[in-house]
Amino acid sequence: MKKIAFTGALLCLVSALSAQSITTKELQEIQSSFKNDAPTKAVQNVLTGNANIMSNALNHNLQGKIDHYFKYRVDVKGITDQKSSGRCWMFTSMNVLRPSIMEKYSLSEFDFSHNYLYFWDIFEKSNLFLENIIGTSKSASDDRTVTYLFSSPVGDGGVWNLYYNLGEKYGVVPQEVMPETAHSNNTRQMIGLINEKLRAGGYNLRELASKGKKESDLRVEKTSVLKDVYRILSLCLGEPPREFTWRYKTKSGVIKELRNYTPQQFYKEITPEDYSPENYIMIMNDPTREYYKLYEIQNYKNAIEGINWIYLNLPNEDIKKAALASIKNNEPMYASCDVGKQLNRESGILDPEMYDYESLLGVDLSMDKKARILTRQSGSSHAMTLIGCDTDVSDTPVKWEFENSWGASSGNKGYLTFTDKWFSEYMFRLVVHRKYLDKKAVDCLGQSPIQLPMWDYMN
Repeated sequence: MKKIAFTGALLCLVSALSAQSITTKELQEIQSSFKNDAPTKAVQNVLTGNANIMSNALNHNLQGKIDHYFKYRVDVKGITDQKSSGRCWMFTSMNVLRPSIMEKYSLSEFDFSHNYLYFWDIFEKSNLFLENIIGTSKSASDDRTVTYLFSSPVGDGGVWNLYYNLGEKYGVVPQEVMPETAHSNNTRQMIGLINEKLRAGGYNLRELASKGKKESDLRVEKTSVLKDVYRILSLCLGEPPREFTWRYKTKSGVIKELRNYTPQQFYKEITPEDYSPENYIMIMNDPTREYYKLYEIQNYKNAIEGINWIYLNLPNEDIKKAALASIKNNEPMYASCDVGKQLNRESGILDPEMYDYESLLGVDLSMDKKARILTRQSGSSHAMTLIGCDTDVSDTPVKWEFENSWGASSGNKGYLTFTDKWFSEYMFRLVVHRKYLDKKAVDCLGQSPIQLPMWDYMN
């Protein structure tokens, strides 16, 4: 009966769209458009014998014309490596703070324990998922919110507000206190098993709700599921410390010690006093929506009591001015972009003309940023620390620099250089101190955010 109903609905859709199959005449027209002349044969011979389209599309006229020198550059040191995990947002949030910590303790090197915060991120996301399932337990199983929740209960991804939520609640610790493990460096298997447990637990919660069980009964079941999640995390990542002792050596060779510290104490000690969403603002360039407006993506957080992802939408020109001002004042920024677009991994350079697919294939692939976003062709895929800017004689940006978290062997010794044109096309968001925003942008911060659904394309 269900199959018949589905088939009928599909037929109605096809009829409504006046769909048409490819006719013989149309096929002949399409086939005749492919002119198998000598240049076409040459390209065909190359591509049928070499599966790497990208290498064949490399724009050699651009090579050697973009250097890695910057007029303005934040004082940073050391490259981190997130390995096979989606924790770029966490690494970037911490990399922004690392220089000030190294200065505070007179260290030649320092890193956070990403494993420690990752444990609590997945644990809190698990609770958020289960609470959302309880909250939607009376909705149909094919309700869009329900299907979205079950499609991916938890994952590695995130943005800056997730770091803030975790730091405020659980604090942070140095890397030596809770080192990386095989499953923090390569998270796929562990996350897969946790999602399997959460889907089963979520299903059981909906079944209990359908039988009229009270909310208190549902939360007893939720706690039972969270115990299993905690066990999986502890077995794969190690159990997080409640307090720790940290011994370190200063640049001058003096060995010092922080004894019986809690992660929360350490977080308060190393975090700037004004470090809060009121002062550090996420700004976004989203040409699909009105500029100078605040937007909030619902349920994009990791902790129930945490803040959602809120951003101020601004033109690129405003974002670049704020970013340059921050760099000039030696303050790095959390940034995220569509890093996979036009990236030459060997040289560590990104430019919109790095790969000339149109000349190679003889097809028009042009789309503006708005069209790429709306069609899901482009979106923010990776977070990095924005640390440098090179300008021309009039102090107008020419190119910029990221500190990446893919290890020192990636790109230009761990850094990526991108042109100002690439910034306009593929940069999406920054977290910058409000003091670097102009008055028009600051005045917008008092708005009530426009609410966006959790499945929004900017997610």
